[in-house]
Amino acid sequence: MKIKHIFSLTILSCFISSMMYSVPASATKWVHPFVVWNDYVYVITEEYVTDVETEIGQVTSYSDMERKVGNFSNVYKEGTKYYSINGISTDEAIAVQLEGNLYQKAVREGIYKFGVNAKESIKKEPSNLTSFIALLGTVFVLMLVFTFIVEKRVKR
Repeated sequence: MKIKHIFSLTILSCFISSMMYSVPASATKWVHPFVVWNDYVYVITEEYVTDVETEIGQVTSYSDMERKVGNFSNVYKEGTKYYSINGISTDEAIAVQLEGNLYQKAVREGIYKFGVNAKESIKKEPSNLTSFIALLGTVFVLMLVFTFIVEKRVKR
């Protein structure tokens, strides 16, 4: 009877351990469409501009589900170009090329906090392999404890 309880506790411990080491999946809900350029967020407006100057960058990573590093956008695909607007500082706004000579204004909102410390935050996140190894270690230790208890019972 006691062995049944020990076995149940071992299974329960394995289940709890697997829940502790699992990596949760979550989608990000965006407040507004935006692009990131030079670690600053530029919110896309409904205003179109025609007087653009120089190409200043492009979208280097896109996702509508998670934050990314670099010139990131939650709307525009990789390769979408950014331009400075004639008479407006890039500290205020930039233009995003939609197609041909059609450009949409994006107004600077603030610092993109994920991009500034992305390398450090990525290093701190455990990988799936690390989580899996930790889970295997936990299961191994629990199996050793279970085996020890069973052998002790059998010897009696």
